[in-house]
Amino acid sequence: MIKGIIIVNNNGQARICKFFQSVHEEGYSAEDAQQQVVRKVFQQVAQRPDSFCNYLEGSIPEWGATTKLIYRHYATLYFVFAVDELESDLGILDLIQVFVEALDKCFENVCELDLIFHSDKVHYILDEIVMAGMVLETNIVSILQGVNDQNKLHQKSLSKLNEALGVTGKAQAR
Repeated sequence: MIKGIIIVNNNGQARICKFFQSVHEEGYSAEDAQQQVVRKVFQQVAQRPDSFCNYLEGSIPEWGATTKLIYRHYATLYFVFAVDELESDLGILDLIQVFVEALDKCFENVCELDLIFHSDKVHYILDEIVMAGMVLETNIVSILQGVNDQNKLHQKSLSKLNEALGVTGKAQAR
C-alpha cells in the first residue's frame, strides 16, 4: 500500500503532498507531524548522490519500521512515494515514471511552477493513478482520457455559468 506521496523541490519546499496513512508524533498536531515527515523525507533523499539507488528502507518512524521510500529526482523536483514492504520497488519506480509522463503530457514540459499554479489538476491526475493508497491505473492513455474528460466537463460548466450570467466574448469567467 502507498502511505504517502510527496513532491519537494531542491530547497525542501513541499509542492504536492498526499497522505494515505496518517502520521503520528507525540506532542504534534496532525499537520505538524506531516510537516515533520516532509522535512525528514527531504533530508534523507536530498543528501544521497544521484548515483545511489532510489530506495530507502525503514526511514520514517512515524509510518513504521517497514516503510520504504522510493523516489526519482527530476530536474528541481523529488517525487517520493512512501510504501509498505509489500509493494514492488520497480513497480513504484515505474508508477513514478507514469505519473511524470502524464504531467508532462498535460502541461507540455511540466515544471515546478505548473505544480504550484495548477495543483488542482496535479491532484486530479494523481487521483486517476492512485486512490486511497492503492494503484488504480498505470495505462497512460486511460489516465489522459480521464483528464481530458474532466477538462471537457470543466469547460462545459464554465460555458453554462457564462450563459447564466449573460457574459459573452472576452469577458467570460475563467
